Amino acid sequence: MNVIYSSEHFWILAYPAEQGLELFDKDALSTLFLRGPSAWHFQHAMEEIPEAERDEETIDAFLEDYCAGSARPIVFH
Repeated sequence: MNVIYSSEHFWILAYPAEQGLELFDKDALSTLFLRGPSAWHFQHAMEEIPEAERDEETIDAFLEDYCAGSARPIVFH
């Protein structure tokens, strides 16, 4: 596992062996695991953010929208 993005509100974790990415919402305590075409689509969507706009606020807003309705809550036992 590699942390490829970290902010106050989100982490993006890469799992190279699984060719997957995990989007972790620290505020909502939810996670979304992407693999295969979903991971590819996400990476390309991130690349579409103009480089001049790739600040924490813009990326976090993108991640919030991307995770909306799809991320699963983390359950502690």
